[in-house]
Amino acid sequence: MSGTTQSIRLRRPQTENATPKPKKQDRHSGILQDQLRRSDRPPWSPSFSLAFRIILLIRVMGAMYSNIDDCDEVFNFWEPLHYFDKGYGFQTWEVSPEYAIRSWTYNDKRPSFFAVRIFLAFISTFCEVILYRQVYEKVNQRVGRYLFFMLAFSAGMWNASTAFLPSSFAMYTSSVAFAYSIAPSSVKGHRKTIVSTIMFATGAIVGWPFALALAVPFVFEEFFVFGADTVPSASYVSWISTRWKRLFGAGVLASLIFVPVVAIDSFAYGKLSVVPWNIVRYNIFSDRGPNLYGTEPWNFYILNLLLNFNVLTPLALLSLPALAVTYAVDRKRLGSTKPRKEESSPFTLLALRLAPFYLWLSILSKQEHKEERFMFPAYPMLCFNAAISVYLIRGWLETAFIKITKSPYRAAHSPIFRSFTSSAVLCSILLSTSRILALWNYYHAPMTLMYALESQEIPTLLNETGLLPTPLPPIGTPKNKKVQQPRIDLSPVKELELTLCIGKFVKSEFDGLLPGHFRESTNDTVGLWPRPETRHIPKDMNDLNREEPSHYVPVSRCDYLMDLDFPSHPSSSPLEPRYSTLTDIWEKIYCKPFLDAHHSPLLSRALWMPGEKWRQLNSWGDFCLLKNRALVEGKVQAVRERREKKN
Repeated sequence: MSGTTQSIRLRRPQTENATPKPKKQDRHSGILQDQLRRSDRPPWSPSFSLAFRIILLIRVMGAMYSNIDDCDEVFNFWEPLHYFDKGYGFQTWEVSPEYAIRSWTYNDKRPSFFAVRIFLAFISTFCEVILYRQVYEKVNQRVGRYLFFMLAFSAGMWNASTAFLPSSFAMYTSSVAFAYSIAPSSVKGHRKTIVSTIMFATGAIVGWPFALALAVPFVFEEFFVFGADTVPSASYVSWISTRWKRLFGAGVLASLIFVPVVAIDSFAYGKLSVVPWNIVRYNIFSDRGPNLYGTEPWNFYILNLLLNFNVLTPLALLSLPALAVTYAVDRKRLGSTKPRKEESSPFTLLALRLAPFYLWLSILSKQEHKEERFMFPAYPMLCFNAAISVYLIRGWLETAFIKITKSPYRAAHSPIFRSFTSSAVLCSILLSTSRILALWNYYHAPMTLMYALESQEIPTLLNETGLLPTPLPPIGTPKNKKVQQPRIDLSPVKELELTLCIGKFVKSEFDGLLPGHFRESTNDTVGLWPRPETRHIPKDMNDLNREEPSHYVPVSRCDYLMDLDFPSHPSSSPLEPRYSTLTDIWEKIYCKPFLDAHHSPLLSRALWMPGEKWRQLNSWGDFCLLKNRALVEGKVQAVRERREKKN
């Protein structure tokens, strides 16, 4: 019967307009090559869309819950933005027209604050995902996967991604520039050269000029390294001429970014101002420089990176030595064929991509003045270097396993290598999560107190004085329907003329220069610039960090005071009394615990763990909002009397 059975196969007619299937991406076209399970499915890695959503969720959480760790962010960027919006705010010497080393191009209050941070979170997410996908496609898919988790969950990126700082902006642009520079240079690679050059230049001109140092390996490759080109000796002169002309052309194009930046800053300061040059001149060529604001030992950045990136820091530092070891013991991972004289070695190409982090760390470590934010531009490169190290060490384990067992088949099915990489990445995630929670639980008190002042204390005062209007429910609302709590207009609090004193704005042992105030805006626009008062040169500023007494507020004029006290280790002086203990003058309105880092063990102050036992290892202080009872009650009574006379 079966011999007489006939079968018919139906096939869809082929037409010339049939949509061709997308070409499957070659898994093994990157700089680093897998040696086991090459024909298997690629390892799972999120798509661009999924990676964007995951990282964005984490970055928005950072925008909502991360601390402000740097006074420079507050007074040199948030305060000018506040002044630009409201017409009043604090002014530092850096934004005085006399010095002009902060660019105005980088520029109800609580929603606005978080709106800016969430906007920064979007930018950072987009730049990080571009870098991740470029590494995934151009270096190795496993390396890309490691990089994704390192970027998404590290404590360092949590802090830097939503900080309103030029160094964070430089981090965004450097991430994109580095992403496009990962593909090997070639005569046909115009897009790589133009995008990388423009993004590096944007970070330096709009953000921080010193970030241009991260472009040195890229420039070196463009000038001298064959990259993806095969260059016979007879064609070398023509090849190098083409490369140099293209890079110089991209540089000229990128320099056009100066035009809007210089225009905006010149409008703001009322004179021709090239802020990037002013920054370089002050920090390098002047006899003053940043050392006036404190110096740190050579290992400051190593310790800080260990705090923010934990195990990723030694892995990042190990990347170049690991590459050398791989070249010796696992050379096929860098390509199955040995490059010819007219070609570039994958070893050279990868070494150039590992170099920016080393270069940046070396330059900053040699400077005496060190701050955490200075490392921000190189944070994505640190994660990249760490991901490379994890992959190369995995390769060593595979090579050793095969050498011992003589069985590539057993190596391909062994869980050892997956367990190693998962453990390294998971360990970093857990330590970073613990560090993020430590920052929130140990140091978030100042931001919590500011919210308590806005949401609790000021409405209470307005209610006591009768300045708090009682809003009517929306027209047509049923009487028995619960109405959402309306927003409270806090602007009438100006009638009380309250003074909030924060930290060193009351004379203390600190003897450096504090911010003053912008001249209050009259809303009279001069030309195209809406705040012409930014052109006023204050007489009480200097670039020597010299104390200016006029910037202090007498404590007797403070209606409210934010004070940090350590009851377990009390200290006081004539200039810094323990205000919270002066209960006849000051009333505690709201207090939150604040870590006493000097009297807490290293491990428990660096990380957070659940449970009271861990908390008790640390020493704590009280960060309190204090009210001068007599002053505030007097002002409340005065407002009441004025309102009674009007009525």
